Amino acid sequence: MRKLENSELERLDIAAFKEAEKSPIIIILDNIRSLNNIGSVFRTADAFLVQKIYLCGITATPPHKDIRKTALGATDSVDWEYRESTLELVEELKRVGVKTIAVEQAENAIMLNKFGINENEILALIFGNEVKGVSQEVVSASDVVLEIPQFGTKHSLNISVSTGVVVWDIWSKITS
Repeated sequence: MRKLENSELERLDIAAFKEAEKSPIIIILDNIRSLNNIGSVFRTADAFLVQKIYLCGITATPPHKDIRKTALGATDSVDWEYRESTLELVEELKRVGVKTIAVEQAENAIMLNKFGINENEILALIFGNEVKGVSQEVVSASDVVLEIPQFGTKHSLNISVSTGVVVWDIWSKITS
């Protein structure tokens, strides 16, 4: 086997990305501290044609050199918007029919591998602060809480890793 050159990957340019049909996925970042995590989420969003990223609370916004360092240009392709209140955004999205999903460890959470997708639903996936997770008020307001099954000694995954795992799982269920 031979590794492919970047020119052989047939990736979209930014204009084509903007015009491409997007997946029914929205990402909401609830008070993310790490600029590198934010940039990594942008790259994941680009890879899976996410509709939009909402950056909420203390979550930094582009342009910033530390976001750019890990986003590698995805801040130019992926639509994003800043909102001060994650809770107000969740309530707004619910009013227009978006299914809001907190990714968190909580009572009655659905394990990601058991979560089913309904056709024609737009899903807003909410990822929380590196220390405190998704705020309790946002968890309580969400339609669903998803938990990533874990089997080792640690209690959580890095937020950018969690985003990659969940978005990939949702993408694979949508496209299968």
